[in-house]
This record gives sequence, C-alpha cells and structure tokens, in this order.
Amino acid sequence: MLAQEIIRIKRDGHTLARAHIDSFVKGLVDGSWSEGQAAALAMAIFTKGMSRAETIDLTRAMTHSGLVMNWRAAHLHGPVLDKHSTGGVGDKVSLMLAPIVAACGGVVPMVSGRGLGHTGGTLDKLASIPGYNTAPDLATLHRALKSAGCAIIGQTAELAPADRRLYAIRDVTATVESVPLITASILSKKLAAGLQGLVMDVKVGNGAFAESLDMATALAESLVQVANGAGLPTRAWLTDMNQVLGGSCGNALEVMEAVQFLRGEDVDTRLNEVTRRLSAELLLMGGLAGDEAQALQQVDDVLHSGRALEQFARMVAALGGPADFCERPGHYLPTAPVQLPVLAPRGGFVAGMATRDIGLAVLELGGGRRQASDTIDARVGLSQFTRIGQAVQTGEVLALVHAADAASAERARQTLLAKVQISDQAPAQAPVLLQRITAREGAPP
Repeated sequence: MLAQEIIRIKRDGHTLARAHIDSFVKGLVDGSWSEGQAAALAMAIFTKGMSRAETIDLTRAMTHSGLVMNWRAAHLHGPVLDKHSTGGVGDKVSLMLAPIVAACGGVVPMVSGRGLGHTGGTLDKLASIPGYNTAPDLATLHRALKSAGCAIIGQTAELAPADRRLYAIRDVTATVESVPLITASILSKKLAAGLQGLVMDVKVGNGAFAESLDMATALAESLVQVANGAGLPTRAWLTDMNQVLGGSCGNALEVMEAVQFLRGEDVDTRLNEVTRRLSAELLLMGGLAGDEAQALQQVDDVLHSGRALEQFARMVAALGGPADFCERPGHYLPTAPVQLPVLAPRGGFVAGMATRDIGLAVLELGGGRRQASDTIDARVGLSQFTRIGQAVQTGEVLALVHAADAASAERARQTLLAKVQISDQAPAQAPVLLQRITAREGAPP
C-alpha cells in the first residue's frame, strides 16, 4: 500500500481505513515509511482530524506494534490498574497514588515518562533516589509488583515502538497538539501495559498543556471513549493547573514532599484532594470498593495506618533504592548548595500565578530539559511555595529557591517576583477537581 496514497486520502479530508492505518504503523516500525512521509501524514491528521473510529484503530495498531504485557503468568494478587496525567507543575500525584492503590489491594505497573519543557517527569523525580532503577528487566519488575504491589518505571524499547518514533517526528514538526495523536500516543502505551483499569488526570489552566476547559474536555472525552472502545475501562478527571500543585516543584524536592505526604506530614489540601479522588476512582474500577465513600475511606485508612508509606518503601527497595529510604529521605536525596528565599514585596493576598513560567524557572535552574538529551540537576527547584488565596505580609516567604549557584538563584528569585500576583482583595477560590468524565452509554466509538 503506497504511503503517498494514504497521505493523500487524509490530506483531502477522507477517512482512513484500518488497513491504511495498519500500513502506516507497520511502516513506522520497519522503516518503510520515511521521516518525510510520516511527518506528512502527521500534519494531515493535525489539520483534518480523525474520527473516533480512526483514533481507536490507530491506538490499537500502535499498541500491537511491540510487546503487549500479559500478567496472567505473573500470578499477581489483584487487579492491574494505572493512572496517567497530562502533565503539570509540581504534579507528584503518581508517587503517592501507586503505593496507596497497592496498599488497598491493586497492582500498579505504572509506565511513566521523563519531563520535557515546563512539566516535570515522574521518572526524573524517582531518579533522584540513589540506586532506583527506572528500567528494570521483566523478572525484577515482577518481583517488585509481588513485593510492593507497584512499580513506577519507564517505557521499554519493546512497548509501543511506533509511538516512540511518531512522537519524535511530531515533536519537530509542530504536530504535537492534535487530540487524536495525543490520545493514541498515551493509550497505546497503557494498553500495551496490560491494564484492567485506567484513570486519566487531564490538567487544565495556565500551567497545563490544555489551557482552556473546552480543549481539556475534548481531550478527556477522546481518551475515555477511545480507551473504552479499545477495551480498556477508563475514566478521567479534569483538574485545575492554575497554580503549582503542592508546596514544591523540582525532582528531589517533590520526592521529599511525596514521602512527607505518605507520612501525614504537612499535607497540601489541593494535592490531597486530587490524590484521594484519583486513587478512589481506581479502587472502584478494580472492584476493590463498593462505592465512592468506601473507596475514599480505604484511601484514608492506608494513609493513616502507614501502609501506603510501607508499599512505597518496598517499591524503592525492590527497584534498587535504599531499604531505609523512607526512614531517612533527607540522607539520600541530593540538596542544592544555595537556598534563597523569595520575599513578598508587599502585603495582601496571593491572587494568581503564571504557573507555566514557574515551571520554566525550574527548567532554567537545571531541573528540566530543553531537549531530551539534557542532563537534569535533581537538587534544584522551589519549595515552601505559596498558594492562591494565602494572606502574606511584607517580607514573608513566597517560595524558597534551591539552586546550584547564587547567580541562578537570583535569576529565579526575580522571575518568581514577576510571576506571582499579590492583590489587596482575597481571590475567589477555584476548586482543584473540576469535572469527572466517564464513558457515555451508547456513544459511537
């Protein structure tokens, strides 16, 4: 089947048949489609869109372009569940959710990614733990899941290889912001992980990929409908990303906050709301709770009892990290040599923040990547971050900059002063949980 004919069909606004999509995905893997041809079809999809049925076919084909995990032989003790976020600033929910769900009886083989641009990556956070292996072999992964009930790892070369090549092409051809292509990219990896249930956290706001509620809703509905159409039960929550989630952003700093969360120390209200709700959603999907109230109570129980913290500690140890990491995280996590407070220039109320720019400030400190090959400084970032609605006095700390040197710390301080808004009036408090999206009965695929 000629690549140029498939490109022409979509370029002219017509629907691709499953055979066309299968040929494209096969060409991505075996190299029979050139970079230019793949880029041309990506641009045609970007401009002309895809029907729900086409998106399902693309997702399925990319899923089966490599290894699809089958957990039957592993004899795992519970339903295989996972969560995925579209990315935000300070979003460390996965670090707590995986052990919470594991402590409640689920099994969470979470395939996560690295950060690029203003959003942090879960793998980069875990890489700040000495010895933690984000790319274990299959035997090690199975042992981790049996001992801890969860394992947060990276995408292997065998999982959805078509997605890896297509994403690299989209990244350099301005075709990333396509709902069908985003949907297929995310879900192909999740379907390949052999899941029985998935919850999506679709961020919306000035620190999210989807800045508008309309775009976030369209993406969430696409993810939910396509996943269910491809055989993976999926629900989604739209959550607010108009401010940093939690009190820190930066790799080692976020791991420390996650451990403190699991210990019950200094728990941020908004972070708690998102983590509890998404965890409870997975318990319901896995049949581990009978209703929402029971699911939320189970989440609270494993947090208060310390069982979720224990599962996190087991995961770290099973994947090569220190056995006593959760007892002495400060001993193991790297710390920046320079810490500089950002002081409020006036009194009032924190009324807003340019969240994306704050994420970029962490990148400028060395805590993120401009390109995939960049090395990350796990030490740097921001802690003690202020929340919208918080009352502050002149000279009070808005955030604490953690930097490699005094010059970069000062640049970050100046950036934050320009990106955090203080007003005389307390702002209206926006909820962090905006909308729940579920599969519609009788909806077309």
